Amino acid sequence: MGLSAHGLQAAPVSEVPTVHGISLYDTPALPDNFDHFSWVNAQAPKGGDMVRAAQGNFDSLNPFIVRGNPASGLTAMGGLPFDTLMVESPDEPFTLYGLLAAGIRLDPDRRWMEIDLDSRAQFHDGSPVTAEDVVTTFETLKTQGSPMYRAYYADVIGVEVLSPFTVRFEFSEHNSRELPLIVGQLPVLSAADIESRDITRPTLEPLMGSGPYRIVSVQPGQRIVYQRDDHYWGKDLPVNRGRYNIDRLIFDYYRDPSVAMTAFRAGRVDLRIENIARNWVTGYDFPAARQGLINRVELEDHNPAPMQGFVMNQRRDIFKDRRVREALGLAFDFEWLNRNLFYGLYARTQGFFDHSSMEARGLPSAGEQALLAPWRDQLPEDVFNSPLPVDAPQALRPRLKRALDLLYEAGYEVRDNRMVHRDTGQPLRFELLLRDASLERMALPLVRNLARLGVEVNLRTVDSSQYLVRLRQFDFDMTTTVIAQSSNPGNEQREYWGSEYAHQPQSRNLMGLESPVVDDLVDHIIRADSREALDSAAAALDRVLRWGFYVIPQYHTPVTRLAYWKKLAMPDQSPEYGLDLDSWWVDTQGARQIDVQQE
Repeated sequence: MGLSAHGLQAAPVSEVPTVHGISLYDTPALPDNFDHFSWVNAQAPKGGDMVRAAQGNFDSLNPFIVRGNPASGLTAMGGLPFDTLMVESPDEPFTLYGLLAAGIRLDPDRRWMEIDLDSRAQFHDGSPVTAEDVVTTFETLKTQGSPMYRAYYADVIGVEVLSPFTVRFEFSEHNSRELPLIVGQLPVLSAADIESRDITRPTLEPLMGSGPYRIVSVQPGQRIVYQRDDHYWGKDLPVNRGRYNIDRLIFDYYRDPSVAMTAFRAGRVDLRIENIARNWVTGYDFPAARQGLINRVELEDHNPAPMQGFVMNQRRDIFKDRRVREALGLAFDFEWLNRNLFYGLYARTQGFFDHSSMEARGLPSAGEQALLAPWRDQLPEDVFNSPLPVDAPQALRPRLKRALDLLYEAGYEVRDNRMVHRDTGQPLRFELLLRDASLERMALPLVRNLARLGVEVNLRTVDSSQYLVRLRQFDFDMTTTVIAQSSNPGNEQREYWGSEYAHQPQSRNLMGLESPVVDDLVDHIIRADSREALDSAAAALDRVLRWGFYVIPQYHTPVTRLAYWKKLAMPDQSPEYGLDLDSWWVDTQGARQIDVQQE
């Protein structure tokens, strides 16, 4: 046996097989000689354009930092122009297959991982993708990129070049089982390109990637165009066969969602992921739809429901009292919203892992009890002895009565129709910050209900650029947020809830949560060595967060709604855990039908 960098025994490289993919708990479902992913059409034709609408504006092509507003098609994990070491299969809970990685050796105890790069891989300028590019990218993102990368890669204690096309990662003793997969999702940039620029600054000059698309046209704040690279080095890899079929992917920007909908009706936008219930029910009665030129589908979502809610900034004194936070949540009337605005299409979100095995239910399980017991003196007794705070259908009046009682307990009283603190006379008032005017119709009923309690809320909607600046500086009282969870949460939980990120500008701990209990539960999630341990730790975290009333949960839908012109075609089946638009293609016959009927 050899020694890892941290002095612990680890399997020698000679005893570790080279594999084509890695998984969180099981082995990859696909064999090393698989031809293509099961849901794709391997014979899908190439060509055509797909136009989508983006909202707001953009001023940067650098998605790896927190400054600037990156264009659609770019993400913190790279996006269209960037290849990653491995690619996730959305048909498995958490499995990665090699992309840039031609071979993977993972220590059975997950203390190190070696990756052999595909020697055919090359950047868009024709230069090879080497181990030096991987190391430079990793170190640059961790030290100069978004705080997210420091959270993700916190337990990577070493990375080194073993040969021009082999790189080795060393992991800390108590690393997460997920960490090798997180490293596998690393987007690889050109070291030469990184060294030629200030990577910490927004830019409209594309960064060098090796992915299936190149950026060919940029109109800042208005449009970005990606062109499929006919010479893409990886186009015949099994993970890519039948994908990246459309020649040009175009994102047109609209400041007003209603204008974007008008553009779709006129055929200027090809695809909508519809998240407005009113549009889904009433917005698709127009000539092209009646002529059968529009398809609408609902795809079932098997991931945990995202937590969409109003988040309260605990850096503000008014939100530090749990009773105040609970009282404000009682004024949110989901039943009225769903009945009057959402056509009954939504379900109330209760917790942070709804509709999954990680969701807290009833009283704590034995596994949860074991994790929570050491913190009993720091948690409310409700966590241990009371059913979860479930927002069952209930008339608004008794809800507001309960809210008043909580506010009185917290030291407030009503004077001259205003809720004020009885000792200081300070009114209970705050600003609700929004980035989208379409959210006002959902927020205004909450504002009105709080006004009945004497609570003053200033509803303020700002443009996306100003919103991002204020969010990154935690310059808000309350705002809306969406916290999406995978079926296998891990290192990202640190940045969502971790104390070390509560006062770190630009982090995703929007609520400013500082809790040793939560920090400990996050560590248990990250280091879980079985599905059962992960479920118990996540349920315990869910329970603590729900009883903390840090967020006013809103609603979710169990399906993804798509509307698209018949020029687009999708595979007959969809992967179980995600939407794979990269497997779509342009149907020339459908496009001709549209042209004929619109003449």
